[in-house]
Amino acid sequence: MAPMSGYPKRQRVAAYAVILREGQILLSRLAPRISPDELWTLPGGGLDHGEDPRDAVVREVHEETGLDAVVGETARVYSAHLPGVWRDGRRVDAHALRIVYEGWVPIDAPEPRVVEVGGSTVEASWHPVAGVLDGTVPVAPMVLEALAEHRPFRHQRLGAYALVRRDDAVLLTRISARGFHTGSWTLPGGGVAHGEAPRSAVLRELREECGLDGGVGELVAVHDEHFSGTAPSGRYEDFHAVGLVFEVTIEDAAEPELAEVDGTTDAVAWVPIADVESGAVSVLEIVREGLRAAGPPPPRTR
Repeated sequence: MAPMSGYPKRQRVAAYAVILREGQILLSRLAPRISPDELWTLPGGGLDHGEDPRDAVVREVHEETGLDAVVGETARVYSAHLPGVWRDGRRVDAHALRIVYEGWVPIDAPEPRVVEVGGSTVEASWHPVAGVLDGTVPVAPMVLEALAEHRPFRHQRLGAYALVRRDDAVLLTRISARGFHTGSWTLPGGGVAHGEAPRSAVLRELREECGLDGGVGELVAVHDEHFSGTAPSGRYEDFHAVGLVFEVTIEDAAEPELAEVDGTTDAVAWVPIADVESGAVSVLEIVREGLRAAGPPPPRTR
């Protein structure tokens, strides 16, 4: 049991979010009436009576940053007993319960700005995580505590990809700003839906991305890749991709065209295999691995 301090007791339950984006963290600056010196903290705040914590943190993030956040299902809870702390013009025996969620905002979200007038924060901004950790950015202890225990969301995905060759070229798609590895070229394909056969998935993806129908041949390679980054949803993920590469044939006269709008593909093209092998074109490793495993293409019949 905590010792009696003699001060009026004050208990507060609040919800906050750790929101990361490519080495940066979203923070709110405390108002001078709370901290005369510059001090940044996680966006969030106190729960209204009867309010769900997940609803509260979404509301608070919007009020303090102007951004619409999504938060995870689980959270960490921190307890701080602060006897004699100064609150609202007097000293109190404060007990703070802080519920900290993982959060994320859309990758095309605007710059943060404070929406709430007269609240506890006066500014919102992205800051380098490295600057927070090395003390360059002055932050409340809660920020360091939450970062020390934060782990990126782990996401493993099974994908199916099409190796389509014609003469000395391979059919590739370019990754848009909404996907990992923006600007690089890869094989047509994508995630296998729950319950979907991989061979069906590769034909569906070929049609969705390139507007082509084809025939699925042999499985020529199994590729895996492990990295961290911002997903199309805006969530920062520890991502493990396992890709099945199938040889796929299309009609001789068929030509690809970009069929996906506002997705993770922004261009499709026949790319000379020599440019892939020389490095003249930036491609993901799954392209080279698929070409190596498949060997020389069969002669084209005319």
